[in-house]
Amino acid sequence: MDAEHRSDDRRRDTNPLFNHRKLKLGTFCTNLSGGCTMSEAEGMLDCDWPSTTRLARLADEMEFEALVPVGRWKGLGGTTDFNGRGFECYTWAAGIGALTKYPAVFATSHVPTVHPIMAAKQGMTIDHISGGRFTLNVVTGWFAPELEMFGAPFLDHDRRYAMAAEWITVIKKLWTEDEEFDFVGAYYEIKKGIMRPKAVQTPHPVIMCAGASPAGREFTARYADIGFTALEAHDLDSMRARVDAHRKYAWDQHHRDIKVWTNAYIFQGETEREARDYYRYCIFEKGDWAAVDNLVSIMGITSQSFAPTALARLKEHFMAGWNGFPLIGTKEQVVDGLITLSQAGFDGTLLSWPRYIEGMEEFRRETYPLVKQAGLRD
Repeated sequence: MDAEHRSDDRRRDTNPLFNHRKLKLGTFCTNLSGGCTMSEAEGMLDCDWPSTTRLARLADEMEFEALVPVGRWKGLGGTTDFNGRGFECYTWAAGIGALTKYPAVFATSHVPTVHPIMAAKQGMTIDHISGGRFTLNVVTGWFAPELEMFGAPFLDHDRRYAMAAEWITVIKKLWTEDEEFDFVGAYYEIKKGIMRPKAVQTPHPVIMCAGASPAGREFTARYADIGFTALEAHDLDSMRARVDAHRKYAWDQHHRDIKVWTNAYIFQGETEREARDYYRYCIFEKGDWAAVDNLVSIMGITSQSFAPTALARLKEHFMAGWNGFPLIGTKEQVVDGLITLSQAGFDGTLLSWPRYIEGMEEFRRETYPLVKQAGLRD
């Protein structure tokens, strides 16, 4: 194992992403209006500070390992303008880091919108605020209208990752090198770069990336500690193969041992029928289909690349919870689904609920004790 990953033992002292729990848990997209559910149903998450801090405190009470915001600069339109109202990720992480004690606080950062010196300094500051719990989630940007707001060029896919490689290289050098350094690349030129003080975490804060393409997978394997992956299939064998492929590639290509996470959405009821009825209500009666159409169009997902039934199902999963793993049913069925994710080899999963605060409070009260009884949180 390389020297960087032997340092996981040191980061474990402050960052819970390296604890020994069988399945780590986190929240996803609590900084944006709508959260993860594209629906006009009542009770969807609003973008206000009391709501986002309530969710952070609930996660803190259950010792969730991760609080992951989504970086969004412009909404996706539709009847709800999904995610159109939101808090910026670095400042959100600073505030949340000061209010919580246990979870890793993430900043999701679009590479073209933040200079690496600024990203490194902000990340270091949040690491001190949180006592060594900051994690950087690197995204290259797929939503062209957002980048156009900045006047930033919308590079082709592989060039975006080439830019990200320089960006994270500069950040890591600022986080780890004690002397001034110069850096000259195709996208960044740094003269006598230096950053003091260093972060609390050594050698540097944790890094996550969700790249799924060949270029994204290579970036994750080379630079990230955690690979986040969305699922194309939900059966145990397919999920296990996906996790194994991520880990094998990182080890074979770069001799690095990375963690693998995914996300899941919860529609819970007293009975399975109650849960599924509410799911149908949120998605098929009140769903923001115009917003999801905008989303898949911007992402370049077309009927030419997916069969009509597969495309409809993909849209459904995006609307329910950002294409996560469905956990629909009773509290016992929700726990069974979490067990399945653990059996597939995932180190952790980010969770979301349609009525975010109400759903998470129910999870803490009724479901989380069963999660612990199942041995997932030992």
